[in-house]
Amino acid sequence: MQAATEQVAVAPAAAPAPARPAKPRAGMMRQYDLVEKVRSYNPDTNEDLLNRAYVYAMKAHGAQTRASGDPYFSHPLEVAAILTDLKLDDATIVAALLHDTIEDTEATRAEIDQVFGHEIGALVEGLTKLKRLELVSREAKQAENLRKLLLAIADDVRVLLIKLADRLHNMRTLEFVPPASRRRIAEETLDIYAPLAGRMGMQEMREELEDLSFRSIDPEAYAVVKQRLDALAERNRNLIGEIESQLHKNLQKNGVVAHVYGRRKKPFSIWTKMERKSVGFEQLSDIFGFRVVLDSVEACYHALGVVHTTWPVVPGRFKDYISTPKQNDYRSIHTTVIGPGNQRVELQIRTEEMDRIAEFGIAAHAFYKDGVGSPTELLKRESNAFAWLRHTIGMLSESANPEEFLEHTKLELFHDQVFCFTPRGKLIALPRHANVIDFAYAVHTDVGNSAVGCKINGKFAPLSSELANGDEVEVLTSEAQSAPPSAWETLAVTGRARAAIRRATRTAVRDQYAGLGRRIIERLFARAKIDYADDKLKGALARLARTSIEEVMASVGRGELKASDVARAMYPDYKEERVARYGLKKGLADKLKQAQPHHPSRSSAVIPVGGTGKADLPIKFAPNGGAVPGDRIVGIITPGEGITIYPIQAPALKDFEDEPERWLDVRWDIDETTPQRFPARIRVDNVNEPGSLAQVATVIAEHDGNIDNISMYRRSPDFTELTIDLEVYDLKHLSAIIAQLRAKAVVARVERVNG
Repeated sequence: MQAATEQVAVAPAAAPAPARPAKPRAGMMRQYDLVEKVRSYNPDTNEDLLNRAYVYAMKAHGAQTRASGDPYFSHPLEVAAILTDLKLDDATIVAALLHDTIEDTEATRAEIDQVFGHEIGALVEGLTKLKRLELVSREAKQAENLRKLLLAIADDVRVLLIKLADRLHNMRTLEFVPPASRRRIAEETLDIYAPLAGRMGMQEMREELEDLSFRSIDPEAYAVVKQRLDALAERNRNLIGEIESQLHKNLQKNGVVAHVYGRRKKPFSIWTKMERKSVGFEQLSDIFGFRVVLDSVEACYHALGVVHTTWPVVPGRFKDYISTPKQNDYRSIHTTVIGPGNQRVELQIRTEEMDRIAEFGIAAHAFYKDGVGSPTELLKRESNAFAWLRHTIGMLSESANPEEFLEHTKLELFHDQVFCFTPRGKLIALPRHANVIDFAYAVHTDVGNSAVGCKINGKFAPLSSELANGDEVEVLTSEAQSAPPSAWETLAVTGRARAAIRRATRTAVRDQYAGLGRRIIERLFARAKIDYADDKLKGALARLARTSIEEVMASVGRGELKASDVARAMYPDYKEERVARYGLKKGLADKLKQAQPHHPSRSSAVIPVGGTGKADLPIKFAPNGGAVPGDRIVGIITPGEGITIYPIQAPALKDFEDEPERWLDVRWDIDETTPQRFPARIRVDNVNEPGSLAQVATVIAEHDGNIDNISMYRRSPDFTELTIDLEVYDLKHLSAIIAQLRAKAVVARVERVNG
């Protein structure tokens, strides 16, 4: 996140006392102006507190100036002025005046607490960036500062109001910032702060932040749209007045007292709609909207009846946010009719209280009044928007890294919504384009993790199905699925769902590593003929610098910790046995080859290979030659990767003879009713003559083998060496192919290759 003030000081920061304050610029709010403005809505304001804060901040910033050349103190003063327009309490106004002192001057949190009290000190601290971040990227620093800000907002909502006012004033004076920084600040505002204001129901501030950002990011597009809007407003000036008049008269004739006024949409709203719908300016029919403000909910529905019985309704353009409010507490009835002059007229019908909340959101609550308790406690009781924010912050704070946190925050902030229902009638609000996976995680994380199917409006549908307003969604779950497929992360739209899927995937991977680590440790202990017990390991955790048994197991599984180190931590007298490297035929592989041969179905080994059973760890075949049913096989555990299957005659096994804890007995688990192919490699010395390669390929194809890859090496003018990777059903199948190849006149020699 950028500085609370982007227009950095160009003169050195000064201590509060000695610095000489810069002269106030003409037109800058004076001390008594600020006090009078607060007293106009709060007669019980603490004038002494406001005066002390004004003087302290002015002295603290001293001779600092902004990039515009104005005294730096003009910025916190303008931020405070914006907040007085929202009629906020004394502590918020004072914190606004002081919000840059800890960050940009020599003032400290302890000093702020001492002079102004802990409450104001906490607000200022919440607005102060983290310093000296040990992070490698700008995005990581931005995310960590945003995380700090959001956590402060969860404790006290006034931090958010000050931050938004701070950002608004910076955006109003953005033309003085260098172009490179200007674009970055505008993009951050459009990505984070404008949507955050919208989520808190502060539509007026959101629209201004969006327009200011749009003007900086794409000034040409902004100028074109604004010019077209101004020209359209001039042409339709009489029509707008006529519509207002007719609406007012029709409502009054039917006994409805209402305030009706027209309002044109902002350039950014017009531009995004043109891009979203891929239409030109001339094709937009709802550039002007009309608000009908009444004194009660009953009057709203009466007015709706009058409008719908007077003019034809445009189908599909009716939304009732009074009976089903948005998550940001927005309430209003939206409808579109064909009004006077056959013009499409978009109407918003609401009460005065709804209108105030629609404009100012959470700031519409009178925080300055006595007896309401703390603003945060007040909003906990009365605001769905703040409840959403606190819940989202709690969920986002679990993100694994700063970039992931920033991504999820941006996903959660966009407010276009669809409303869906559970079979029991619970309302679930989701972003537009959300699917059933998002719905499942919105119901509960456990529902999302165990989801295996769904019904939408009673019909079976894929989990990736996009949801529409009013859909009833039933999520089908299974206890057999404890973790979601990791691929769901790319399908999910909401940050909540993506975070939960990533968390479940990390947990599953950790459990997999822990299982691998436990297997390695238990095999080492069994070979060393010493006892293993979790209780014994628990007592050795401190020596291993780990906090839990699972962490030890996962560390061994990932290769971060050796099993022998665990044994030494538990048994200090343990001596690691090393196996001498005598070559393959004198080592472990030789001993395994001497074991009694057995039929695959009668094996009593540990890990099943090749069947439908699900192994605990990923299984793959040796990279150079593979293995096929009928081979005597052995598994080699590779921390962080899983198990690699080698035929016992593979020369590569000699590389693992001094790591006996990595060796596993494995068995084939083949279902004869569903044949599977397995990888093998052969080397063929082929006579150089036309059609010889085709003869080799024909033999393999006629015997139902499948060629994956062929490489050729010209050994001499008469012979070419072919290395062929193919897939066969078992050792008998492979042997039959080799025998048929040897019978061909163009083949001088055939042998199987083992890695």
